[in-house]
Amino acid sequence: MNELIVELTEISPRDFFGNQNANIELIKKYFPKLKIVARGNKITAYGDEEILEEFDDRLTTILEHFAKYNKIDENAIERVLSSDSKDAYQASPGSDQVLVHGVNGKLIKAQTANQQKLVDLMAKNDMVFAIGPAGTGKTYTGVALAVKALKEKQVRRIILTRPAVEAGENLGFLPGDLKEKLDPYMQPLYDALRDMIPHEKLESHIEKGVIQIAPMAFMRGRTLDNAFVILDEAQNTTHAQMKMFLTRMGKHAKFMITGDPGQIDLPRRTISGLKEALLILKEIEGVGMVYLDDKDVIRHRLVKKVIAAYNAIENRN
Repeated sequence: MNELIVELTEISPRDFFGNQNANIELIKKYFPKLKIVARGNKITAYGDEEILEEFDDRLTTILEHFAKYNKIDENAIERVLSSDSKDAYQASPGSDQVLVHGVNGKLIKAQTANQQKLVDLMAKNDMVFAIGPAGTGKTYTGVALAVKALKEKQVRRIILTRPAVEAGENLGFLPGDLKEKLDPYMQPLYDALRDMIPHEKLESHIEKGVIQIAPMAFMRGRTLDNAFVILDEAQNTTHAQMKMFLTRMGKHAKFMITGDPGQIDLPRRTISGLKEALLILKEIEGVGMVYLDDKDVIRHRLVKKVIAAYNAIENRN
């Protein structure tokens, strides 16, 4: 039986093994044919040479992740272990780039290879579609890119919009003015901005119109120049809404469209404007498209399992 010894030199065993050894137990689960023993700052594995080589590659990638981001968690470990290959997990050369220095010194970067692909596509194209399930960082990465463009004076304003499908029929029964009625629905966009821009500055930007957060209906008739514009939850647009939005694009503008075709809230028999646009625009130069999947989920590790369970049922049906 072959033996492999890996010594932890750049990370403390406590940080690597995780709370109640959760991280090392997760690694053992993915390599059931190996006998893995963790003692002190050493991990020893016994088994076939081919499997040991794979184990060594994956462990090295996990340790590289810690060196980059100064943290390791079960989500990151699962992304490494479940990727088709080591290269599939590793981000592209620009992955060390800090998109935004957020509030309290938070460094906001692409966290997965597909998120980095989104960043790279946005640098090369003026319009990008980011498609994927909940929790894959589509909106958050998009907002980070928008804030970066504003700080670097590439654009003069940020415009964030969503089709207010869920607010729809009952909007008139909610208390308060239109902004107060819509704010809860726009909350994910506010949450992302609060991570990246100090409170007073954010409030000032919103008051001055430098940052605008509005339902999609408010886009009609506008020409959006010198702006980074994000259409979030685009799966809930109709054909007419998507066409209207895409034709608002003005000079020196960047458009990002994010959505999850698996969570459409439109009435039955209504075609999603997002699904249609992906087919119509896929061959147009200057339009980029990136598809994120469950390996990009950066929320609680159960979210990935929830997505997989629903996908399995939907595929059977």
